[in-house]
Amino acid sequence: MNTSYPCAKINLGLNIVSKRPDGYHDIETVFYPIGLCDRLEIEKRDDAALPYCRLNLNGMAIDGQVKDNLVVKAYSLLKESYPQIPNISASLTKNIPSQAGMGGGSSDCAFMIRMLNSEFNLGLSNGEMRTFAAKLGADCAFFITPSPAFATGIGERLETINLDLSRYAFGIVKPPVAVSTKEAFANVKPHKPSKCCKDIVMQPIETWKYELENDFEESIFMNHKEIGEIKQTLYRMGAVYAAMSGSGSAVFGIFNQVPEDFNSHFKNCFTAIV
Repeated sequence: MNTSYPCAKINLGLNIVSKRPDGYHDIETVFYPIGLCDRLEIEKRDDAALPYCRLNLNGMAIDGQVKDNLVVKAYSLLKESYPQIPNISASLTKNIPSQAGMGGGSSDCAFMIRMLNSEFNLGLSNGEMRTFAAKLGADCAFFITPSPAFATGIGERLETINLDLSRYAFGIVKPPVAVSTKEAFANVKPHKPSKCCKDIVMQPIETWKYELENDFEESIFMNHKEIGEIKQTLYRMGAVYAAMSGSGSAVFGIFNQVPEDFNSHFKNCFTAIV
């Protein structure tokens, strides 16, 4: 049994720069991996029975059918190019909430590609694995080698940056609210920011509160006031910086030290401290 731990990410700044002719949007953001992880296990099957990839789901509930899970899609994508990959059984334990803007599904997808490459000696480079991952989602490629990165394009063009927040603690809060990607993009007006998020995150973290923005927040906070209230609560609790991750609905606070009563402030919400 081969085991890995797909990690979540947060967005440090997220600017919607322009709308593309293909209907997608060009963005600028900094992806930062955090220590909230799923658990993914795979094991070779000796039988030839369908499905080729049998996925067992545990932990937090996921919407949709198993055949549409990105773990299964990642297996199927590589199987097309590498038919020697055997049938497998996979087990995914979800600890990263869905529809949170934290890339849980994308991470599971990328880690499946990494595991198949390693377990069955496919010989793929990191770049080749990123190419496969990008076919399944805009931020999937980031998780092939999840380290702090400045992302452009639709999130698939990655530039590694030197950013270390290991001295801080992260408080994560996700309310029971779903924000669709369609809703999020429908209410933003693309524009080039006056200052790039890559440059802002190189400044002292105390300056981020006044300059580092997520363009989705204005309209989403207007339509879902409880998400905006979480951000303000995190600041009242002493966060050095707080923001919504991606298009939400998770909000994170970066703390020198997370208060001991953290969870008690967020009734009926998913919370985590990492």
